[in-house]
Amino acid sequence: MTARQNWFEGWRLFAALTLILIGLSIWIADMRQFEVDGVRMVIRFTARTSLLLFCLAFSAAALARLWPSAGTRWLRRNRRYLGVTFAASHGIHAVAIACFGAMDPAGFAAATNLVSYIFGGIGYVVIIAMTATSFDRTAAAIGPRAWRILHLAGGYYLLLQFMVSFGKRIPDMPLYALFLIPLLAVFALRMISMASRPAPRTAQAG
Repeated sequence: MTARQNWFEGWRLFAALTLILIGLSIWIADMRQFEVDGVRMVIRFTARTSLLLFCLAFSAAALARLWPSAGTRWLRRNRRYLGVTFAASHGIHAVAIACFGAMDPAGFAAATNLVSYIFGGIGYVVIIAMTATSFDRTAAAIGPRAWRILHLAGGYYLLLQFMVSFGKRIPDMPLYALFLIPLLAVFALRMISMASRPAPRTAQAG
């Protein structure tokens, strides 16, 4: 592995990607003089970057198992940092949503409802819990079984949330159906990977 590949891993990967996300979000908002339209563009941008980062992190293990290569091994090795970068992307997304609500209360009320508050709120609780347990000490504190349950159930909840969030826009904007393709692909990859695992051996007495 080259020195450059070594550098673009771990927390350096997280820092580099997060700085890029922040810089691009500021640039996008500045294109519209930080008015409501610019903020809404940031909301759409970070929704899509969050989708990409989530799909990379949640499919990493399945891809490495089904198609082992230098690229998929790198992806699996860095899935924690891609997951934390996903949390950062969605954090920027939350800030942009809050700015939209403060700048245009009427437009914000028209674009949201009680279901979106509940569904989205649970999603953010899941993201916070998964991010908080993405460090060695916190992961060890809750134990491997609880960690696996949290990250597995949380990952599938976020997968469903993305499908609903993008899917509900399809009647007005049919091209949004394209965003469901990577989500369905991630789900299919995980199911295929799970099915390909050898059955656990039953312990024999004696």
